[in-house]
Parts: sequence; structure tokens; C-alpha cells
Amino acid sequence: MESKSLKKIDMTTTLTAFQENIVQGIPSELPSKKAYPEGGNPAPKRKDILSKEEKKLAVQNALRYFPKAWHQELATEFAEELKTYGRIYMHRFKPKYRMYARPISEYPAKTKQAAAIMLMIQNNLDPAVAQHPEELITYGGNGAVFQNWAQYLLTMKYLAEMTEEQTLHIYSGHPMGLFPSSKEAPRVVVTNGMMIPNYSQPDDWEKFNALGVTQYGQMTAGSYMYIGPQGIVHGTAITVMNAFRKVLDKGDSPKGKVFLTAGLGGMSGAQPKAGNIAECITVCAEVNSEAAKKRHEQGWVDELLADISELVQRTKTAIVKNEVVSLAYIGNVVEVWERFYEEGVFVHLGSDQTSLHNPWAGGYYPIGLSFEESNTMMAENPSEFKSKVQESLRRQITAINKHTEKGTYFFDYGNAFLLEVSRAGGEVMAVNGIDFKYPSYVQDILGPMCFDYGFGPFRWVCTSGNPKDLQKTDAIALEVMKQIKVDAPEEIQQQMQDNIKWIEEAEQNKLVVGSQARILYADAEGRAKIADAFNTAIATGKISAPVVLGRDHHDVSGTDSPFRETSNIYDGSKFTADMAIHNVIGDSFRGATWVSIHNGGGVGWGEVMNGGFGMVLDGTEEASNRLKNMLFYDVNNGISRRSWARNKEALFAIKREMERTPNLKVTLPNLVEIDILDHLFDS
Repeated sequence: MESKSLKKIDMTTTLTAFQENIVQGIPSELPSKKAYPEGGNPAPKRKDILSKEEKKLAVQNALRYFPKAWHQELATEFAEELKTYGRIYMHRFKPKYRMYARPISEYPAKTKQAAAIMLMIQNNLDPAVAQHPEELITYGGNGAVFQNWAQYLLTMKYLAEMTEEQTLHIYSGHPMGLFPSSKEAPRVVVTNGMMIPNYSQPDDWEKFNALGVTQYGQMTAGSYMYIGPQGIVHGTAITVMNAFRKVLDKGDSPKGKVFLTAGLGGMSGAQPKAGNIAECITVCAEVNSEAAKKRHEQGWVDELLADISELVQRTKTAIVKNEVVSLAYIGNVVEVWERFYEEGVFVHLGSDQTSLHNPWAGGYYPIGLSFEESNTMMAENPSEFKSKVQESLRRQITAINKHTEKGTYFFDYGNAFLLEVSRAGGEVMAVNGIDFKYPSYVQDILGPMCFDYGFGPFRWVCTSGNPKDLQKTDAIALEVMKQIKVDAPEEIQQQMQDNIKWIEEAEQNKLVVGSQARILYADAEGRAKIADAFNTAIATGKISAPVVLGRDHHDVSGTDSPFRETSNIYDGSKFTADMAIHNVIGDSFRGATWVSIHNGGGVGWGEVMNGGFGMVLDGTEEASNRLKNMLFYDVNNGISRRSWARNKEALFAIKREMERTPNLKVTLPNLVEIDILDHLFDS
């Protein structure tokens, strides 16, 4: 009895200390300097891009977070950090407490909404979730929650103080402050990387991020909505299943068929798990041994191999035995493409999920250099490193082209692979010299099969941290989807069934990393009905604490990205960003708890505009009204844009929605007979 009492007292003391640290924000006394922890997975050193005067400005910018009395000591330290890492992370100020998503009741906050946002921020920085947690980077090599630890401390303090009549505005990680608003307004508004268009090239990010004035929020890192690799597991599983449906005869199984790809860090780490769910052989190459080992330890990949000959033999055995297995090769994917061709290993599906949105700073590692050699060269000799990357990309596409000539179906996974290959001079262009010879997976798969019908990555987080609550939400979502499927039109039956199967198997697939979260693809009807059922369950006590709703920005409406999300828009508007901006503004006054808009994302800085939201369900009637209003717009905004682009699936979906919702009136296109255009400009 005495030991149990002492343990309870110790836990209470620890919780009190945690809450006091949160409320304090920037500490009142200067913490002692910390050494970087040994091991782990540190971010690569960023290139030395600032002039001497700009480096002084970067230090000056960093010091403004702290009292003048500390400036002399911190100036020297921050200058050394900038020199060593290429950024000022303020490692001295990283909190001592463990970083993870605690139950919502443990956060010191005046509102449940603020506490839920604190939970989501800590989940994004949990070492089990984050790619480079010491540098506040969640995934994608540079997708940051904050630029430095001072921003984290201040943001958490503001959230602890926030009332229901205040909104916190965050500029690229920097908490500008709490401003008076209203109960109906979002509690937080986030922007990341909002640049004047002529200052949105990759080196602009390097420069202005080093100065401490902007950051790359990726898609869901800088909006606090990343739930670990589960999100991309689902999207990849849906993609791979539908890709096999395209290339296999009806009724033929993916078992024993090879899916070859690359990348096991951050988002791309989900590929082996997704391949297992799709029931194929997944071969995934990764040059960073730590990333590969992490995925193996987490159970996301079945086997690790470091010898190319062993990989070839193991793959051949799996083919003969019709296995479902995921193989991680610790090495370069270019070597795999070339060796598989030489050895006659047939690849049914091929793709690439390295972080080529960030090709010169750790997003892609070239053949011929070790992981360590690459990290050194990208910082010390960036021009030579760029040359090596482009040489490697040309060599990779040459090998891929040989495979596709034999029948391999290759698709771009929206990571800017084809874009960077084209810029490197690789043989990747179609005969017309305008398009790529290989489709984006959105063009061929997710666009016409999912997004145009309104299906996209809806997700939720149980803020209690209790797995039993997640089980209850799974059961609720499953019941709702089965009910909807009964009367669903033939056009969406396959999507309904895929997601019913996903939820039925979600727990046994052990998808949770970090927070108790789940994802599935649903349309506006499904999202609203599932969310309302959650809200009712919270109100009646069936679910013990609030639920946070959100989605990946990679969705129907959230993102304008000509080489990914909107790559199946053919009316010339895929390079516009009106949809994403309207999405965020529209969500903000229809009930979102927080909204975010980012420059950059899956395909790179300056290549995409993407937005997202978070919504806290607390069991109230107000929450029920908000979710119905906001989720409806969040999806149908995108379907409307897609229908105006003449996408037939979107036209079907929006007409169906207008029949069900008389208050919705969308401008529809008048379709043109193509032959009347044929000779208009011949003379």
C-alpha cells in the first residue's frame, strides 16, 4: 500500500511540474546548456547560405525571444548552432519533460479546444512520431512544427492562457500573440511559408528559414495534424490496391507480385505496411539505416537486408511462393532497379517516395555516395551534391524505363520525382514534350477514383489517450459506413467497401503510433455522419473525452498542387490556388477550431498551396452544428472546382449533392463538342 501511495504522489508531482513548465513559457532563469543526445536521427546540416551580415541578423532575430541579460551568452551559442547545423534550434531551451500526447485532462488550459491543440502539438513532436524531434521536424526532412524551441514554449503558454474569446495567430511557427475574437472564431490560425511569389524558390527557403523568419510546414506537421505513418499507410494501401486492379486481370491476386519503391523515413515509412495490407511483395530501399531499423522495430517492415544479392534471392523466393511480405533494403534504390532488371525480377508496380520536394538538403541520396558522405557534401559542397543528385536521377529513370518496356506500371507518388527527373534532363517526357510519360498517382488513381467523388483522408484523435475509446470510434465508424453503403450508388461502392475492410482490420494491423488516432477515406456524407455519431457518444459518456477531427491536406479541397492533388485538372487551372485559400477561409467561419495554410508540402516549396483544419468535438449541440456546416463545405468546395474543370466523376458527385441539399447551388459547365474546335485556328 505504501509503495502505491508513493508512486501516486510521484506521478502527481511530475504532472504538477509539467503543468508549471507549460504555464511558465520562456523560463525565468537561464537553463544550462545541453549537449545534443547521442544517436537518434538528427536532421542533416543545412547549407551555409547566409552572408556574414545575414548571420548576424539571424542571431539578432533569435535573441529577441529572451531577456537582454542573457544575450551575451546566447549570442555565442546561437552563432555556433548556426555554424554547426545551419539553423538556430535553441536546443538549450528544449523542455526536460517527455514529449508525447498526454490525456487531454493533463494539460493546463482554460478551454478544451486549447488543451486539444496542445495535445496535437506534442504528438507531432513525439520521438516515436517525429522524424527529427530534436530539430522540431515531424516528417519529410524539413516539415517543421516550429522553427525553434522558444516558439514551442511561447505557443504552449499562450494556449494555456487562452479563453474562448481569443485567437492565437501563428506566423510560420512564431506565435504572434493572442487577439480578441469570439467563441465562434477559430482558436488558432496558422500560416507557414507564405512568401511573396518571386521569393519562393528552394534557396529562398534555405535563406529565410536560416534567418528565422519562415518555415516549411509540410502538409500536416506545421498544422499539428500528423498522426504518424498511419495516415500515409491508408492512402498508400488504397493507391496500391487500385493500382493492382489496373494492371491485373479481374480476380487475380496481388500475392507474389512485386511493388518496388524507396523511402522509409517519415511519411514514406508507411509503404511496407501498406503493401502488406494490399497483399503484395513490397521491396523498399532506404539509405538511412537508422530509419530502416526504426520501421523494423515498430513492426512496419518484415525483413531487413543489406546485401543486394540476398535481396534478389529473397524476392525471387517470395515470388515463387506467392508471399505477402515487406522487404527493406538498406541501400540505394537505383541499385535495386538496375539489379532487378539484370536478374529478370519482374516488377508489377513501381514508384518512389523519397522526399524529392527537398532534393538538395536530404530529401534524396544519390547512388555512389554513402549516407554520411552525402550529408557532408550537401552542406560543404552543395553545387557538387546537386550534380550528383541529378546524375543519380538520370540513372534511376533509365533503369525504370527498361522495366516499363517489359510491362511495369510506374507512377509518380506525388513527391516531385518526375518533376526533378525532368529538371535533371532524364528521359521522362511524353512525346508531346509537355507532359510526363508516367502518370501521377492522382491522375490515374486517387483523382478519378476518390477525390472527384469527395473521398479523402478523414481522421480523428481520441484525446483521452485510451485505446478503448479508439475501439469505440472504430465500431461507430464501421456501423455508419455499412449503413451508408446499403443505398450508395454503384460509382462509390468500391470505395465504401475498401474503407469498411480498412476499419475492420485496423486494430489487428497495429496502426497506432503516438496518439490514439484513426484515418479512413470518406465523402462529405460519411464524414458528417461519423463525426455526429462521435459527438453523441461523447455527450452520453460512451466515449470518455473529446475527439479531435481533421484530415490530411492531401484531400479533395485542401490542396492546389499541379503535380499531385490537382494533377487530374485539365482546364488549365491546375496552377491556380483559389481552391486551397477558399477552403481555409471557408472552414474558419463555419466552425473549425483551428485552420492552417502552407506554401509547400509533398511536392515542394513554391510548387503547392495546401490548407487544413482541426475541430474539437466535445459532445455539445454547438459542436454538432459546427461539424455539419464545416465538413460539408470542406469537401464540396473541392468537388465544385473539380466539376467546373469538367471531371465527369465530380459532375456526378456535385449533381447528386445538389439533389440532396437544396440550399447548395453550384455553377455547372456546359460541355463542348470537341470537333467544333478542330479547325478554329488552322489559318
